[in-house]
This record gives sequence, C-alpha cells and structure tokens, in this order.
Amino acid sequence: MKLTVTCTVNGREVRADCEPRRTLADFLRHDLGLTGVHVGCEQGACGSCTVLLDGATARSCCLLAVQVDGATVTTVEGLADNGVLGPLQEAFRSHHALQCGFCTPGMLATATELLRDNPRPTEAQIRTALSGHLCRCTGYQHIVDAVKAAADPGEPEAGEEQHRS
Repeated sequence: MKLTVTCTVNGREVRADCEPRRTLADFLRHDLGLTGVHVGCEQGACGSCTVLLDGATARSCCLLAVQVDGATVTTVEGLADNGVLGPLQEAFRSHHALQCGFCTPGMLATATELLRDNPRPTEAQIRTALSGHLCRCTGYQHIVDAVKAAADPGEPEAGEEQHRS
C-alpha cells in the first residue's frame, strides 16, 4: 500500500506516492534525487541527514516521508540560489570548513537555522548548535569560523572591540 505525500521541497511542490515506512531521507535521496541529504548512522545521532522542516532542523533519517505531508522541506540543494552559493556556503568554502563533505549538508542546515534565529551568535552558541553533528575531518574549528564569518557583523555591543582588517 502506498500513500500520497504532498509537500514543498526546495521551493517546489512535490506530490509522490511512497510506502508508509519510507524515511524522509530515503524519499529525498531516492525518490526526488536530492543526494545532498546524507545518511550516516540512520539513528539521528550523526546529524548528516539534517534538513529544515518548516524552518526548523530535523533528522530526516528519523522521520517518515508521510509525516511531512503538507510541510516545507529545505535540503542543502535548496540553500543555494539558482546554483549560486549563499553567504554561509561561501563562508564554508573560503574557511575550509569541509574536507570529505559528508557532514556538511547537516551542518549547513543547522547553521542556517542558528543564523536566522540569532544573527550574531557567540562562539559558544555556535558550538552548542553544532554539537549534534559529527565530523571526522575538520576538528570543528574551521566550521565554527565559517559560521562566525557568515554571521551579521551588526554594530559592536558595549564592551566589544571592533577589529578591522
């Protein structure tokens, strides 16, 4: 028995039939061809499958595709504007925040949510937000640096020094 799922994925309405037990990760990867969604642990522990679901991060390996009926899903492919990297993606590139790239889509989804909700996070807030993601290559510092670089510089707060390059 298949169920029909209608949702918006990366700004485009999708209507597809899928098995009730199909995970959102498999639906996105295999049915929709969005291979930027990576599947690592299949238990929600590594964070590589993280997507934005109605604007909030969600582990796509722990959700069924039928659970997103009527929702909006954004994958790493939806973060670029017509193939042009956004500021966060560009910061990841320029700060060497990826090596093998397996964790990158989930990190980008989480950092996107963080910067939307908190345009000027501290390093501690960035590290806390990314703490649910595993990366075996970078040691995290370049990732934290990239998120800091993509953050809104805004006006310095009282007591903050303003550094100019």
